[in-house]
Amino acid sequence: LKTAYRGWYVDIGPVVGPSDKIWTISLNEESNQTPILLLHGVGAGVALWCKNLDSLSVNRPVYAIDILGFGKSSRPSFSSDAAEAEKELVTSVEEWRKEMQLKKFILLGHSFGGFLATSYALHFPERVTHLILADPWGFPEKPADIAQKYNIPLWVRALAFATQPLNPLWAVRLAGPLGQWVIEKFRPDLIEKFTSVLNENVNIIPQYVYHCNAQTPSGESAFHAMMTGFGWAKRPMCNRIDSLNKEIPVTLLYGSRSWVDNLSGEVIKQKRTESYVNIQVIQGAGHHVYADKSDIFNRHVNEACKLSDSEELTNKSQKLSKPYSPAEIEDEISNTESDENLPTSEEIRQPAAQNPTS
Repeated sequence: LKTAYRGWYVDIGPVVGPSDKIWTISLNEESNQTPILLLHGVGAGVALWCKNLDSLSVNRPVYAIDILGFGKSSRPSFSSDAAEAEKELVTSVEEWRKEMQLKKFILLGHSFGGFLATSYALHFPERVTHLILADPWGFPEKPADIAQKYNIPLWVRALAFATQPLNPLWAVRLAGPLGQWVIEKFRPDLIEKFTSVLNENVNIIPQYVYHCNAQTPSGESAFHAMMTGFGWAKRPMCNRIDSLNKEIPVTLLYGSRSWVDNLSGEVIKQKRTESYVNIQVIQGAGHHVYADKSDIFNRHVNEACKLSDSEELTNKSQKLSKPYSPAEIEDEISNTESDENLPTSEEIRQPAAQNPTS
């Protein structure tokens, strides 16, 4: 990273375990703009945002956390019930927010992190100014005829059935010290994605991913409780998305080569006809869209953030323009950090810029 950052543990108390801690990194905390919080996917951690952090932190604070049960964060025993495990994870994010004393933030989640981000926005809509979903997992329902639809061979179905009770990354732990080699052998694409930023130190990525998953599969077990087959959720988010506060803008960023079904984006758009929904399919990117085409991804995220900033300022200006009693004025002054960046009346009348298509 070119930008200065700090990393530390945030103590969120007894959320799932007796004393849970969330590993956190932050950049540009001094900025007064709305911060953005990044939530990674299964088997990952904060380091995999290395191609995004510099760009996203130019104009605002950026926070990235190892989700509870993953990476360097605490690894408590989650509930084996899908709804309860989801609730525990959402609560951990909210307790983290309270400890960080963040009033609102832009929330970006990749894959399983996108599922968790959406669930958080459903539970705490007043805290989310923009929901950005990068190739989100767990949105469509699992098709009843999946084996026939995708022409899955019998041996693959048999293997999937036999390993169903196991956590998704069991093979990495089973390999023991050879776990890093397993990742290098079966996921060489992970190394290729980060070659441009790691130069000759490409082995750092499989080493990092191995150590993220060699420990107790805590968050992974929570994910296992929520999934039905690796690609689907027991409680699909598309069935709940219409309950999301219509004032929350949603940006969806899919990879054109990803295994994730991007038709869910259109379902979301149909269910949120009165809300802002922007769908972008990034050509040439796979599931790890944030790393495959990081420049394009960063541009779309920064545009979504700017839209959120403009809406926040407009709402703030409209609020300040209404008649106030002396007591309300005093309260508003105490709750407002700085009004020096408020737009002029002419700027307020200008419509918010729409995100261009890719």
